[in-house]
Amino acid sequence: MNVIFHIAKSQQWEEAKQLQFYRGDTLDSEGFIHCSTIPQITRSANKFFIGQTGLLLLWIDSEKVEAEVKYEPAAGDMYPHIYGPLNVDAVLKVVDFEAGADGKFELPSELNPQN
Repeated sequence: MNVIFHIAKSQQWEEAKQLQFYRGDTLDSEGFIHCSTIPQITRSANKFFIGQTGLLLLWIDSEKVEAEVKYEPAAGDMYPHIYGPLNVDAVLKVVDFEAGADGKFELPSELNPQN
């Protein structure tokens, strides 16, 4: 199983569960849904989500995603992108993802080997 991750707004995820597909903020504007590997999660969160609340981290089984998943270069690394709506049955787990008291995001304890 190849797990990739996506930072979602909780309201959008709630809507997606009703529709059975998630589009996020970027599918319509950029043509794909941004995702991350474990080492990329906090880098993306601390760059694009500072000051935002009500976020979730979606754990996605990329082998169950019906749309095409491509790894593409961005910011000196290869990031997974989903080229179409994300079928919600590919999401293995959803956890709250909020910044700490210092405003920075850290990996959830389930993903942090130091815990």
